[in-house]
Amino acid sequence: MGLFLKFEDLTTGIALRLSILFLVIATSLALYQVTTRFVFGHPSTWSEVITRSAMIWSIFTGVAVAFRHGSMIAVEIIQRMLPRRLGLALYLFASSLSVIFFSILFWQGWSMTERVMRQKLAALEISIAWVYAALPVGSVFTIIAVLACMLRAWQDGLEPLTEVKA
Repeated sequence: MGLFLKFEDLTTGIALRLSILFLVIATSLALYQVTTRFVFGHPSTWSEVITRSAMIWSIFTGVAVAFRHGSMIAVEIIQRMLPRRLGLALYLFASSLSVIFFSILFWQGWSMTERVMRQKLAALEISIAWVYAALPVGSVFTIIAVLACMLRAWQDGLEPLTEVKA
């Protein structure tokens, strides 16, 4: 169990760094797009596509970090009102549903990524599959994070983990 929690710590740290990197890329390219469009009068044809793609990657890699921090929508007030064991059972049930959801998202994202391999992004000669790959990759990060949260809850009770090593 300790090895899995260390592995999750590593993967969630990677997901955090990726999410930040993609957010910086999206922000920088959006600024570039606005500058080329409104200052120079010659809009960039490629930066908008990459900005959108980077935002998608930032969101899907950031979900694991949000779960780790306990920042996703939760029924925490109900869990705290219930007896400790029943609250834990509710938390584990809700987390299990999240694992099921992200497993389906992984499967469908993988399938969709394979289907669009031959399509190209607008204004670029890059496969659109690179954008769709955010779904299965983000799902894997998230499933690992949710399973670790469930394990910590089982071991320690329902105290949320509030720190992620960057």
